[in-house]
Amino acid sequence: MAGAPPPWNGEKAVLATMHGKERAIAPLAARFLGLEVGVAEGLDTDRFGTFSREIERAGTPREAARAKIAAAFRLAPEARVGIASEGSFGPHPQLPFAALNRELVLLRDRKTGLELVGHHATIATNFAHALVTDAAAGLAFAAKAGFPAHGVIVMGVLDGQPAPQLALFKSIGTEAELVAVLGRAIAMTGAAHIETDMRAHRNPRRMRAIRRAMLDLVRRSRSRCPQCARPGFAMTGRVQGLPCAWCASPTHLTRAEVWACEGCAHSEERPVQATSADPVHCEECNP
Repeated sequence: MAGAPPPWNGEKAVLATMHGKERAIAPLAARFLGLEVGVAEGLDTDRFGTFSREIERAGTPREAARAKIAAAFRLAPEARVGIASEGSFGPHPQLPFAALNRELVLLRDRKTGLELVGHHATIATNFAHALVTDAAAGLAFAAKAGFPAHGVIVMGVLDGQPAPQLALFKSIGTEAELVAVLGRAIAMTGAAHIETDMRAHRNPRRMRAIRRAMLDLVRRSRSRCPQCARPGFAMTGRVQGLPCAWCASPTHLTRAEVWACEGCAHSEERPVQATSADPVHCEECNP
C-alpha cells in the first residue's frame, strides 16, 4: 500500500557475514525494509563451508543460510531479524564454456518465523581456475581475472587436483606477494592451482550479484499471497506449451508462470503476455 511504513520499521537485524556483505545488503534492508542492520561480530561463517575446499558446505544453499542465521541469532539476542547469503558457482547448464553464479539471500523473522528469500543468477562472473607450473602463467591468469581488484587464491596440487591441505594462500594483495606464493606452492608440490577468490569482499562482481539477490528479496517482500496475505508470493516455475501461431500445437516456449506461497501452499498459473509462438519454435511447422 502506498505510503505504508516499511514492514520492520526500526527493528534490529543481524547479518551473518565475515566478508563485507553488509555493503551490498544493509543499505537496501534499511531503505526498503526499515531494518537497522548490524554484523554478527565474531561469527566465523567459514565453518559453514568455504569456496577454497577446506570445508565442504553441508546441505543446500538455503540450509546453509539458515544455519548462519541461527548462529548469528545466538550472538545477537536483541535482533528480531536475521539475514544471510550463500553463493554457488559452476558451469552453466545450457551455455557451453560459461560459468554461472547463483546467489541466495535469506531473511528470517525470529518473532513470526517468516522466511523471505531472494535469488539472482548471472554469467557476469570471473569464476575460473588454472594449473600452472611457473609464476608467469599464474600472473597471466591473475591479470585476466582482474587482480588485484579481484582476489585470487593459490593452493598446492596433488595428482593433478587442487590440494589445499598441502598449501593454501588466500590473503594475496600485490603482484610481488602472488609471485612469492606461486613459487612456494610450485616448490612444494611441483605445480600450483590458482583460482579466482569468490569471497564477497575479494570479488566485486559477486558483491553486485548479492545486491541483486537482495533487491529480489525486497520485491518478494512486497508481493503478498492472494489466499493468506503472507509476503513472499513469487514465481517458482514455468509451464511450457505456448501454442504455435500457425497450427496451435504446443511448443517448448513458456505459456504460463507458476506463482506459489510457502506459507499456505496456494499456487496459481499466470499466463504470459504472448498468446502464440512464432512457428520457428514449432516442431510440427518447422521440424
